[in-house]
Amino acid sequence: MYYNYNSMINLEWYRTFKAVYEEGNLTSASEALFSSQPGVSLHISNLEAYVGYKLFERTSRKMIPTERAIILYDYIIDALKKLEHTEQYFRTSKTNKRKTLSIGMCSEVFQTFFEPHIGKLEFDIIAHFGEYPQMLKELNEGILDLVITPEQIENPTLIYTPFFKEQILLVSNPTTDTSVLEAYIKGKQWDDLEKELKAQVWYGSSNVLGFSKKFWYQNFKKKQLYKPNYLVPNIISIIRCLKMNEGIALVPDFLCQEALEKNELELLWEGKKPLYNTFHFATKLNSKLQNEIEQIENLVIDS
Repeated sequence: MYYNYNSMINLEWYRTFKAVYEEGNLTSASEALFSSQPGVSLHISNLEAYVGYKLFERTSRKMIPTERAIILYDYIIDALKKLEHTEQYFRTSKTNKRKTLSIGMCSEVFQTFFEPHIGKLEFDIIAHFGEYPQMLKELNEGILDLVITPEQIENPTLIYTPFFKEQILLVSNPTTDTSVLEAYIKGKQWDDLEKELKAQVWYGSSNVLGFSKKFWYQNFKKKQLYKPNYLVPNIISIIRCLKMNEGIALVPDFLCQEALEKNELELLWEGKKPLYNTFHFATKLNSKLQNEIEQIENLVIDS
């Protein structure tokens, strides 16, 4: 079989172009690429010949991008970053016989279920934290092998296995004066309760926004949400802050149960109707790492 190389482009030329563009000279670019300076220069020359115009003005110390280079960089940078992002998940050492499992989850799930046991696994783990829709998208694209998620997207190639339910609770620091709130709850004075809740000191984080909206709408039939006074990194941070400071917060029961049992937090309200989220193991059909995925599923379920 014969190939017409004049009609094909080497993707390494783009990678070299990006390095020269960002580093500003051949020496720094070659160091960044772990390549030789003549090799970098050759890639740039080949790319210029392929695209048909000059990409850099060469001086003794600098490679100054032309207007064409600026346009080319804007066109390719997003695709190159995505390739580099993908590469980090699939990069393995030739001498490393251990398999690697990439898992998407929230940081609280990692801290609660994985940190105590991760050293016992006989395969490598890459933990990825982010928004659930994006992680499910990356699962579908093959970047992730497993996602632990309370959310789902319809996709015939994805399998969702429910394994755990969390209940969302309204909790407070035990020293917080909640007598008015408790009276409104007991008297089912929901409008007054909502106003009083909005007047409280709230702790929140970006990853509680989803279930907070559900809790608020389920109880008050309104989409307008309270604004947290203190926006902290995650739910475990919320709990730690609330143990030492007055205020209230919405948190999942499995994360605050120990603090409630030790009277470090106080249960204020479960809502008119309990709000539950169901967590699923999301995987792709016919995964090549099924054995490793099953080990992770058993680890989480047994924790």
